[in-house]
Amino acid sequence: MMVLKCTVPFEMMAEQKITIWFFIYHLITPCFVYSLAVEEGNKGYGPVFEEQPIDTIYPEESSDGQVSMNCRARAVPFPTYRWKLNNWDIDLTKERYSMVGGRLVINNPEKSRDAGKYVCVVSNVFGTVRSSEATLRFGHLDPFPPEERYEVKVREGVGAVLLCDPPYHYPDDLSYRWLLNEFPVFIALDKRRFVSQTNGNLYIANVEASDKGNYSCFVSSPSITKSVFSKFIPLIPQSDRAKVYPADIKVKFKDTYALLGQNVTLECFALGNPVPELRWSKYLEPLPASAEISMSGAVLKIFNIQYEDEGLYECEAENYKGKDKHQARVYVQAAPEWVEHINDTERDIGSDLYWPCVATGKPIPTIRWLKNGASFRKGELRMQSLTFDDAGMYQCIAENTHGIIYANAELKIVASPPTFEFNPMKKKILAAKGGHVIIECKPKAAPKPKFSWSKGTELLVNGSRIRIWDDGSLEIINVTKLDEGRYTCFAENNRGKANSTGVLEMTEATRITLAPLNVDVTVGENATMQCIASHDPTLDLTFIWSLNGFVIDFEKEHEHYERNVMIKSNGELLIKNVQLRHAGRYMCTAQTIVDNSSASADLVVRGPPGPPGGIRIEEIRDTSVALTWSRGTDNHSPISKYTIQSKTFLSEEWKDAKTDPSDIEGNMESATVIDLIPWMEYEFRIIATNTLGTGEPSMPSPRIRTEGAPPNVAPSDVGGGGGSNRELTITWMPLSREYHYGNNFGYIVAFKPFGEKEWRRVTVTNPEIGRYVHKDESMPPSTQYQVKVKAFNNKGDGPFSLTAVIYSAQDAPTEIPTDVSVKVLSSSEMSVSWHHVTDKSVEGYQIRYWAAHDKEAAAQRVQVSNQEYSTKLENLKPNTRYHVDVSAFNSAGYGPPSSTIDVVTRKAPPSQRPRIISSVRSGSRYIITWDHVKAMSNESAVEGYKVLYRPDGQHEGKLFSTGKHTIEVPVPSDGEYVVEVRAHSEGGDGEVAQIKISGAAVGVPTLLLVLVVPALGVLACSGF
Repeated sequence: MMVLKCTVPFEMMAEQKITIWFFIYHLITPCFVYSLAVEEGNKGYGPVFEEQPIDTIYPEESSDGQVSMNCRARAVPFPTYRWKLNNWDIDLTKERYSMVGGRLVINNPEKSRDAGKYVCVVSNVFGTVRSSEATLRFGHLDPFPPEERYEVKVREGVGAVLLCDPPYHYPDDLSYRWLLNEFPVFIALDKRRFVSQTNGNLYIANVEASDKGNYSCFVSSPSITKSVFSKFIPLIPQSDRAKVYPADIKVKFKDTYALLGQNVTLECFALGNPVPELRWSKYLEPLPASAEISMSGAVLKIFNIQYEDEGLYECEAENYKGKDKHQARVYVQAAPEWVEHINDTERDIGSDLYWPCVATGKPIPTIRWLKNGASFRKGELRMQSLTFDDAGMYQCIAENTHGIIYANAELKIVASPPTFEFNPMKKKILAAKGGHVIIECKPKAAPKPKFSWSKGTELLVNGSRIRIWDDGSLEIINVTKLDEGRYTCFAENNRGKANSTGVLEMTEATRITLAPLNVDVTVGENATMQCIASHDPTLDLTFIWSLNGFVIDFEKEHEHYERNVMIKSNGELLIKNVQLRHAGRYMCTAQTIVDNSSASADLVVRGPPGPPGGIRIEEIRDTSVALTWSRGTDNHSPISKYTIQSKTFLSEEWKDAKTDPSDIEGNMESATVIDLIPWMEYEFRIIATNTLGTGEPSMPSPRIRTEGAPPNVAPSDVGGGGGSNRELTITWMPLSREYHYGNNFGYIVAFKPFGEKEWRRVTVTNPEIGRYVHKDESMPPSTQYQVKVKAFNNKGDGPFSLTAVIYSAQDAPTEIPTDVSVKVLSSSEMSVSWHHVTDKSVEGYQIRYWAAHDKEAAAQRVQVSNQEYSTKLENLKPNTRYHVDVSAFNSAGYGPPSSTIDVVTRKAPPSQRPRIISSVRSGSRYIITWDHVKAMSNESAVEGYKVLYRPDGQHEGKLFSTGKHTIEVPVPSDGEYVVEVRAHSEGGDGEVAQIKISGAAVGVPTLLLVLVVPALGVLACSGF
């Protein structure tokens, strides 16, 4: 071991500005005295992190073969890096590790050896810092067990839970979905089905026959990008007459601890038949503004949670059979966050240091300190009589159960003799006659020097008019002509001495000669504030106006404030279109670079009253509340009356409320608001009025809800009828929210056959529904019924509506359409016709058709009105056998179909287009010739050709038919024409060939041949 001793004479340190370094191998070891002192020309600094390691999850099945932890810092001189694992130094000479700068690379990582907490340690001559801890964990998601899952048999109408039971995994950030029968068919979630992202289970509120199938839990881990799925679980609904079951909450959120600013998800789902409605609330408070309800009410998500969102949350599930509730508490805590942290600091040698380091968090964080990477102190840091040994890299660490944060800073100890090189005294100091002056003396020195002053050759001492402050400044009060002269500041410490000199000159004092006077105006008028001053003629004078201590910005407030700048030494202020906010104390300050003088006056502004305050709501009833408030400012004109306004969620508009007493006089501070809507949320505000106008409204009151009451409005537009066979459909107009008057709102529907005495009643619990369908197999069709509807809530029932007369659904048609015939038109079209049935209730006819090789369930359908006797079926397949039938229908359903008719479509038209071989002009006509088109074996035979002669750019023209391979057309009299040729067969028309011809010079053949697939034009002539 080599020991180096370095001593430097004290005198050398004071006279010379040097830095001594010794180099030992690749490390730089400073001389003890200068090790961490700041000297002239020393530009170095300790390590400052630019990148620190972060928590990392390495998939155990990863093929990368390595994992890296990043660490980068800047420093002068360049730093060195070390790494620690679980507080033990890592041997970087092993082949498993490699370093690129400060970045640590671990090759072939193993969980048993490499999992743990990593810290990057960075050092240079100025000190050492430790990075924040970063955890390396190994992620995995095991396969599901290979054993088959048991089948689940459930009666229809009963709720079911399919367990996911996810395999062993890390981390616990899984997402869950469920497969139905095969991958990738995932079940759609709705009000009846829910997948919990807490345990992965699938919840079905009540099982239906359509739920039959094989279910598999599909689990994904986003951290390691891996997914697995379980063996299929057969779900077999058991046919049974559906019964009703009350709401039963099965997915229950637990007490939750959330960190400030996080997103919090609460789950709640209930089984029951019918499917329960889910409602969320917060005990004694509204839900947070950032809360969002999704998944048909099963999920409450609170975004960016704050401390005020902490509290007791409730989920309520209800159907008309019963309700269930669940409550749990949400606690909001916080990881440490800096309120005040340390920064790089320089201190004089021998001085004291208090380094504030304050963090907030919940629980309250503890504070500890590191110096050069080693444990130093706990709590606040105070140091007295600093020495060079105190210099170094410091780290303040705040931590609680939710996290840890670091603040890094370098402490440098400064030692130097006094010098005025960087901050000399002013050469010329001005002081106003009779005023006071402070002459600053701020040399650079460490430790802090002792100060003395002289005027000329006279040494100054503290007296009644002269004082030397601790910071070296000299203060002279009540300045006179005799105080003019040369002043010298002397500074001395244990490293040396220095001095600096300036000259003091006296000027005339600034005085306000005409001060502003108090002014009283009404809103909208103008006001003038006078201000004139005298000053030293060698100096420039400026005026500054302030209102209630705040300087007026004339550029921003130019609409209301204006200064008189035309007359020298006059600072008159004009206030235009005075408003209430302009009232207050105005101060005029006349100012030179040497001194200033001020005078004040008050501006009184009379206007409408200010907003009332302190609204309190008491005695909340179903249709009234009592309000109290405190008076606002009357703005120098007595308040004559108050107006109370209210607002509900039904409208954003504030409306005048009806009150008792109806006229609220200006000396009152309470009133009762009447004629409110029961069970409605209200906000209130109050407006004061005086003889000068109506003031601004108060802040809105806290939102309240009036007490409930039985409904007093009956549903309107009661009617119905129609529907499917053996059904009675009853409809009404649902009442809007303002008429609900209470919780658990719904409808009671009463009906009976015409002439009977006893009414049958049913309950509809959904307030948004205006329809009820009663099914009864014994109900005769088209029977007259009397129906009426009333509303109810938890406070009682409302009145019944007027009785309406409706009819039960008619029977579906029983007759079969006759004389059904089918005519094949082409390879893709056929025409179907029939005779009408005699039943007058028929609303139309349905034509079904399907290919012989398809199943009847795949049949396509065409519906026409009861006025039609035929229809055309299009887009059929060529040369294909089709089955066709016809049936009548009405609102009750479809009648029996006619006998099936089998037809075969034509073969497809020729796919080959004609090849035009010549276009020859002969006098006033063109002769167009083309090759014969041969149909293939699966195509219809060519029966002839269709030729369309049309102007270029148009779709209509003259149509010719011919059995030959040539045709003559007239020469166009103007512009170009297009001749289109296509083969014609019983399967339809084939592909098109076309040629352009023009009325150009005689004898010049047109040879431009253009093929278009298929026809571009619409052949308007019949038969084409």
